[in-house]
Amino acid sequence: MTNAMPDRLLPALILITTLPCATAGQLTLRILDADSGEPLAARIYLQNDAGDSFFFESLSPTGSALPYTEQWVPIAGSSELHTTVSAHPATCDLPPGTYTLQVERGKEYVPLLQQLSIGAQDISLEVALQRWSDMASRGWYSGETHVHRRIQELPNVMLAEDLNVAFPVTFWTVRSDRQPDLSPSPLRRQGPSPFGPRQDAGSEPILIDASHVIFPRNTEYEIFSIGDQRHVLGAMFLLNHQQPFTRLAPPVTPIATAAHDQGALIDLDKHSWPWSLMLIPVAQVDLFELSNNSVWRTNFGFRTAPAVPPPWTTLERTADGGLTEWGWLTYGFEMYYALLNCGFRLSPSAGTAAGVHPVPLGHSRVYVHTGTNFDREQWLQGLRAGRSFVTTGPMLEVTVDGHLSDHQFRREGGGPHQFAVQIRSTSLLPSEAIEILVNGTVKHRLQPQAKQTAAGSWSVSLEQTVTVDETCWIAIRTLIPQPDGRYRFAHTAPWHITVNDQPIQPRADQVWYFVQLMEAEQQRSADLLPEQARLEYEQALQVYRDLLRMAR
Repeated sequence: MTNAMPDRLLPALILITTLPCATAGQLTLRILDADSGEPLAARIYLQNDAGDSFFFESLSPTGSALPYTEQWVPIAGSSELHTTVSAHPATCDLPPGTYTLQVERGKEYVPLLQQLSIGAQDISLEVALQRWSDMASRGWYSGETHVHRRIQELPNVMLAEDLNVAFPVTFWTVRSDRQPDLSPSPLRRQGPSPFGPRQDAGSEPILIDASHVIFPRNTEYEIFSIGDQRHVLGAMFLLNHQQPFTRLAPPVTPIATAAHDQGALIDLDKHSWPWSLMLIPVAQVDLFELSNNSVWRTNFGFRTAPAVPPPWTTLERTADGGLTEWGWLTYGFEMYYALLNCGFRLSPSAGTAAGVHPVPLGHSRVYVHTGTNFDREQWLQGLRAGRSFVTTGPMLEVTVDGHLSDHQFRREGGGPHQFAVQIRSTSLLPSEAIEILVNGTVKHRLQPQAKQTAAGSWSVSLEQTVTVDETCWIAIRTLIPQPDGRYRFAHTAPWHITVNDQPIQPRADQVWYFVQLMEAEQQRSADLLPEQARLEYEQALQVYRDLLRMAR
């Protein structure tokens, strides 16, 4: 059974402006697809020379315009100030002056940047967005797993971002003595949501149209305190469960068991939370956010370096010792690779926390292959299985011996065993490199010549033979340097290869690092946690110690 979008979840959408002004001219904007001429929903930025932002309202009684005004100025000087508009004309009243207009739509259209001069007269402007990628025509559909926008907002925002699947957080708790509920987020920096508290819309999918769906019942346990005492443990998501959760956390085992019994997915959120390494084996986590809510379109804000960084890699840092965005991403990649090397079958996901973070919905997203047409059940199965890639910009289609990344290979004999990796990468800027990883080590770093397409994107198609002689995994990533020195990237899920029925052999340095972190966290939390939760740390620590005994 599937819900249509219920009327009770569609209140009137009202323009919110942050700069009252005397009206001089009215700008009316129509956004079209450059190829078809059809109207498009999109995200709009409009600023004057002083840096003040202006917001749009819809001119259609059936249209909508949603301003987004999330600013983390004390932390990073980062602001996300835009309007998402439906596929209808939108308008804004403006005083005379010079303005910068930016229009974007998800990942697959070329962003538009235009300077405007506004006087006393009204202006009607049509802008055409050029599609540079059409992943849906190739069977790929996008989603994200960490969403704090209200369900009422999502029909507007998902269409403006062309995000096919969203899992809005319905229930949330930040204390060990409080069950997840619908109360307002204590983390929202811009005051209460104009849409009020979150709503439980039930467990049935809500269809916006044939290829855009909301899975409405999701829970976040984000524990910052044990009772009244501040003691950060971290966050995990229960995605697409059937019944509300009333259990307290920690412990997590009963919650994780019930979630999986209901067919839900467990998403780790950030690898850097204190309890994350415990959750992996104990909660049997399904998903690892390769791009998480610290990756923004605006200035990077999460600069805190780990107290004990992974000793086998180097994290890029700023002059004052903090992490750059690439250092933060590398930290996540390397933790993911080490966990895969330990034998944990984690599929990649992506989330933004749009709604409480200064970032558009779907800025990081995961594409899942469902076949010729969008199929929500196939999408969920593909997300779980890892028939997917994560991206902050480029598109990355890869097969290994003709198979997508949910395929598991088995080989017998002494080897070596060869695999043909076929790669198709497209991006708005040329790729710096395409890297083929085997057990987290770059086996091949390819720098092919990209060709520019008629739509203005850059395309690479190539094939590379990869030789392995033991149980391992293979993944591919592409790195796209940006004019500001940052990277956009895409990263596939892994292909798992089992040779002679042998398990993957962990690396001693990586497992030892996990043992040390687990021992430190166990000691930090021992006097505060209930007995069952302390036993979960013992259980996880024993898993890592057992892995250490079999490590190379």
